[in-house]
Amino acid sequence: MGRAVKRPSLTVWIFLGMVAGVVLGLVAPGFASKLAPVSNVFLRLIKSIVAPLLFGTLVAGIAGSGELKHIGRIFIKAIVYFEVVTTIALFLGLGIVNLVRPGQGVSIHQTAAEASIPKNPTTLDSVLEHVFPASIVDAMARNDVLQVVVFSMLFGAACASIGAKSDPVVRFCAALGEVMFRYTRYVMYLAPLGVGAALAVTVGSKGVAVLFGLGKLILTMYAALILFVVLVLGSVVVLARIPMRRFYDAVREPFLIAFSTASSEAALPLALENMQSFGVPKHIVGFVIPTGYSFNLDGTTLYLSLASVFVAQAAGVHMGFGEQLIMMLTLMLTSKGVAGVPRSALVVLAGTLTTFHLPAEGFSLLLGVDALLDMARTSVNVLGNCLASAVVARWDGYKLDATARLSN
Repeated sequence: MGRAVKRPSLTVWIFLGMVAGVVLGLVAPGFASKLAPVSNVFLRLIKSIVAPLLFGTLVAGIAGSGELKHIGRIFIKAIVYFEVVTTIALFLGLGIVNLVRPGQGVSIHQTAAEASIPKNPTTLDSVLEHVFPASIVDAMARNDVLQVVVFSMLFGAACASIGAKSDPVVRFCAALGEVMFRYTRYVMYLAPLGVGAALAVTVGSKGVAVLFGLGKLILTMYAALILFVVLVLGSVVVLARIPMRRFYDAVREPFLIAFSTASSEAALPLALENMQSFGVPKHIVGFVIPTGYSFNLDGTTLYLSLASVFVAQAAGVHMGFGEQLIMMLTLMLTSKGVAGVPRSALVVLAGTLTTFHLPAEGFSLLLGVDALLDMARTSVNVLGNCLASAVVARWDGYKLDATARLSN
């Protein structure tokens, strides 16, 4: 009697979809460029999950924990971890771009494109105002992750403070979270098709040049992110005693989805589910990962430091260490307002170039290869936030025993 054939996992299908998308983009670029509606449908379905899933899991987790002081401790621990790791990412990017100098030999000048750069870069006031929603309905409609998180935290705290009277609401939110997890599983069946179409459109519309243009910058960016993952995140895994093999199993699919779609939102539902299955308590997962989408963008902050100095090098603008340090502090602030959607870091980069009087042509130059850069930085963002939830759980005394089987 023959041995039963093991059904390919979602990871395998996603890999196959990615390879098929690249091949289709190279072989039939005209047809591949028309597949945008397919990838857009997948991303729209993913975005429909985000707000109700966050609301349900956060409210149920906070209200179910019973202790508001405990949530406050989690918040402080998460913010401390976020700031330490993102600061390391910024300075790693700064060190590598000054060492390798990928901008040398790429000549750019001031052009008429200056007028297209936003003249009002993100400020501390605007970030603080943006954190608090005027309408939760509007915040959910726009999938503003940070505003949904803030509202859900306050709503969950209010439910916890009135005790048993809030039980029907808490039960509804818990049920909503479970339903949205099942909804996520159904949407994930479309992941190989969606990510394959996304890559086919990128390669088909931009041609072979997108895979080779500005090669030194791309290689520098990828090398810097690999160093960050191995040296920084790897050290965190060891110091926090995170089970390496099980953590890899938990993050591989969210990582691949983030890489192929260049969208943190696309990976969020599966990241929440898998890290909960990994053993991180629901109230920690539901708080740390969504909050990290605004405060712990490791890949994006590293990219911003590297890209801004790259533009200065290409323009022949000498920036001393003091100027670069001020720019890094600015990026530490403005990067907190970056949403988890494709290529949103370009908005922050444009504002930074304007603030420091760097040519807008550098922005246009980076835009041509940003699809490849965005896939790398977004996947590292997701990986870093999954690890952050595990670290905070370990810091809070949890053993990270698996509570459920990971999705296949």
